[in-house]
Amino acid sequence: MKRLILLLTLLFSYSISKAQQTNTASITVHGTVQEQSTKDPIMYATVRIKDATAKLVAATITDEKGAFKLEFISTDSATIEFSLIGYKAVVKTLSKSNLSVNLGTINLLPDATLLKEVAINGEQPSISLKLDKKIFQVGKDVLSQTGSSLDVLNGVPSVSVNPAGGVSLRGNSNVLVLIDGRRSGFTQGNALDQLPADQIERVEVITNPSSRYDAAGSAGIINIVLKKNKKSGLNGQLSLVAGIPNETKITPSLNYKSAKINLFSTFGVRYSDYDGLYISDQATNDAGTTNLLHKRQDEDRHDDAKMLYFGGDFILNNHNTITAAFLNKTTNDHDKTSLLYDYAKQGQTLDSTLLRKGESWEKRNYNQLEFNYTKTFDKPNKKYTIDMQYDFWNSDKDWNLSTQKTFPTATAFPGVRTSSIGSSKDFMLQTDYVQPLDSITNLEFGVKAEKRSVTSDFKAERQNNTAWEILDGINNQLIYDELIGSAYVQFNSKWNKIGYQFGLRTELTKIGLEDKAGTFNSDKNYTRFFPTLNLSYPFSTNATLQASYSKRINRPSLFALYPFNELTDFNAQYVGNPNLNPSYADVVELGFLKNWGKLTFNPSLYYQNNKDITQDYTYGNASGVFITTPINIDGETRGGLELSALYNPYKFLQFSMEVNAYYFKQKGFYSNQDFYYSGNILTSRISTQIKLPKKLSLQGRYNFTGAQSNAQSRTASIHNIDFGAAKTFLKDKATLIFDVTNLFNLRKFETTTTGSNYLLSQVNSPNAARYRLTFVYKLNLKENQGARQAKAGNRN
Repeated sequence: MKRLILLLTLLFSYSISKAQQTNTASITVHGTVQEQSTKDPIMYATVRIKDATAKLVAATITDEKGAFKLEFISTDSATIEFSLIGYKAVVKTLSKSNLSVNLGTINLLPDATLLKEVAINGEQPSISLKLDKKIFQVGKDVLSQTGSSLDVLNGVPSVSVNPAGGVSLRGNSNVLVLIDGRRSGFTQGNALDQLPADQIERVEVITNPSSRYDAAGSAGIINIVLKKNKKSGLNGQLSLVAGIPNETKITPSLNYKSAKINLFSTFGVRYSDYDGLYISDQATNDAGTTNLLHKRQDEDRHDDAKMLYFGGDFILNNHNTITAAFLNKTTNDHDKTSLLYDYAKQGQTLDSTLLRKGESWEKRNYNQLEFNYTKTFDKPNKKYTIDMQYDFWNSDKDWNLSTQKTFPTATAFPGVRTSSIGSSKDFMLQTDYVQPLDSITNLEFGVKAEKRSVTSDFKAERQNNTAWEILDGINNQLIYDELIGSAYVQFNSKWNKIGYQFGLRTELTKIGLEDKAGTFNSDKNYTRFFPTLNLSYPFSTNATLQASYSKRINRPSLFALYPFNELTDFNAQYVGNPNLNPSYADVVELGFLKNWGKLTFNPSLYYQNNKDITQDYTYGNASGVFITTPINIDGETRGGLELSALYNPYKFLQFSMEVNAYYFKQKGFYSNQDFYYSGNILTSRISTQIKLPKKLSLQGRYNFTGAQSNAQSRTASIHNIDFGAAKTFLKDKATLIFDVTNLFNLRKFETTTTGSNYLLSQVNSPNAARYRLTFVYKLNLKENQGARQAKAGNRN
């Protein structure tokens, strides 16, 4: 804490001295733009400064609070223009008598003529680069209007989603996913598939986060920003989905906005079926004899889910706003699985066949309460916020397993059943303060505390005549307690044209993990400092160079720590490791964004040095069961080049392309396994969208992930094709969408794992091709002229 106070003092002293310097070569202009009648701030209004010859000198757009800030070289005469489609432009004359000009509030008046001719407020760039993040507007592309948030993320450059719902950034799964800047129930337990795609406004990809954000996730942060109510009065939307395999969803949303209140609500019901197929071939060397096993697993998964989210922004006055919201998410899953095992010795006929059938029922209930208070000031960019969040959930899952030998003679084995009961309570309190020191310099600091308590009971039993007995001593309770306290300070400003932001975050972590049987007791206490640096240099209004550095941490997930797991497959099991340690990463990145009007080009170079990384280790135990468990190895270095491009040759045609090529080198040693390995990986994504007459749109997307390996396994390349078509009608109030994910069932995962005395080959197809038809109807599509823009709320 003393170090933080010292740093804060130095930053403040430096900023004050900087603010007192004079620079006759440049002028800074700032202010806010609002609608004249409602006094609501106007987002995305264009602000242009022109010299006496009408040449463009500088330009920007207003933020969610309607604020803007521009710096330009002083001229004898200059004008500033404020414009937005649907409003009358405002032009003012600037004077160079002051180095910092506060224009105060600029009022825009709706243009009644333009409002009749224009259906939308103007479209933002699909890709934009800020000092510490890339922003991808979800927009109206066909494949982002249906499905879930996972379907949206699969179309975002740099992001990929595996069949289990795990999200990766640039091929790295150590990524922190946030909703509106906060952890959410949607991000727990791979539940992002329950967040409807049509509720998302944009996705922010923060590959090298500033100190404002949690230090978790070496790959970075993905922040999903939900749509806010921007229309006056009562309005809403109804989404209906029908699919094959069965996917039935009903998602109504209703919102109301006035000058003092902004209420929002969403309700969702979903019934989904998933078909999965898993095939593996195993060869094991036992005293010179090769034993063969061919296994086929068929899955039939059924999920019922309900989601309710409601809340409101309560505008006390121009500077004080309170937001409160509640989320409830319940699921009821019913899964069936059938595993067929064929045993033989190499060169001989079939020896025996086993059939195991399983059926499971799971109930989950997740609740989240959130509260935010935001205070703004007359001084632009000055802001104080308080956030509180309380999450509590519980789950209950039961498996019934029956096993029998079907060849050469029919034999029944005792039944097995497992029970898993879990619950969690998580409380978070955070406060942040932004203090502008001058028109281009801000000082920001904040503190955060998060307390988490999780319990998990797991029991396995085997049938003994009419009674049940504990199987292999598996009957235990896990207790996990986590406390993370953090504080940060951050400073941003400009030096000539170079924008810079540097900060320091510290996090104190206390973790307790124990079981009631006393087989292990793991306490970990550690404090670390995480510096960050972001630099930005605009060559012009359409070209920006960015460089950044950050230190990150990866804490083990609860799934990786749990020593008790399902016993569905008696030949292979995943077992957690309570002794896992966190890993640390130093991340450096250099990015460039250039826009030529029809073409946007965004290359990035990045490098990571990771210490004590987590790696899966597979081995055969004394009973012949293959156990996979996470372990820590020494480290990994990773570096790569990423290219993203967006090309709009015509208004009706859009191409997007992404290529990510990186190398990695791992080293470490565990048990008898040497984990030293190096390799190269290539991923790419190509998407095309065509807008045809009669308001018909088509979109196709191809995803490719190249073959990749580590010291134990190799995964073959993966291909995937998605397609969609959309038709808008009823005066743009209704949209009908047809889409196919995993077209032709191309998405298969082929993995070969090699050990000292075994070879295991697997081909997994977790999800079959899915065909969906979606109908979306919007209520109150046209906005009142008096309220075309609204406050975006407190969460961002």
